[in-house]
Amino acid sequence: MRSIGNFLWFIFGGLVMGLAWWLAGLIALLTIVGIPWARASFVIGQFSFFPFGREAISRHELNQQEDIGTGVLGLVGNVIWFVFAGLWLAIGHLTAALACVLTIIGIPFAIQHLKLAGIALAPIGKTIVTIEVAQAARTSNAQGAVVQLRRDA
Repeated sequence: MRSIGNFLWFIFGGLVMGLAWWLAGLIALLTIVGIPWARASFVIGQFSFFPFGREAISRHELNQQEDIGTGVLGLVGNVIWFVFAGLWLAIGHLTAALACVLTIIGIPFAIQHLKLAGIALAPIGKTIVTIEVAQAARTSNAQGAVVQLRRDA
């Protein structure tokens, strides 16, 4: 089912929005200082081509450790990204989501566009994994939190 969803998604909007992400990445790459944003754009752009069966999660949530993109520098990077590219990509995804919702049958695609609009606002510090890996990371984190709470109690 994921393959069919990804195929239909790619044809009916995923290609355009994925290319928009890659265009933002190319522009960032040309500035040299924008290389970290370019990398994130290319990763999310690839995700935008085929989103079904995958999910964007924080690298901190996945690895349980801070890195340069999940700390203060990542926050600063996301603010800069929001101003120069994130807002515009989010508007593109919201517009596509609205068009999909109007068709009724496109509601699953609209949901994906809304997820991508949220990612467009702050992509630094995120990584793309399968839904199963994301769920396993969340389960592991929850179990670790329970153990910590029991220790503290």
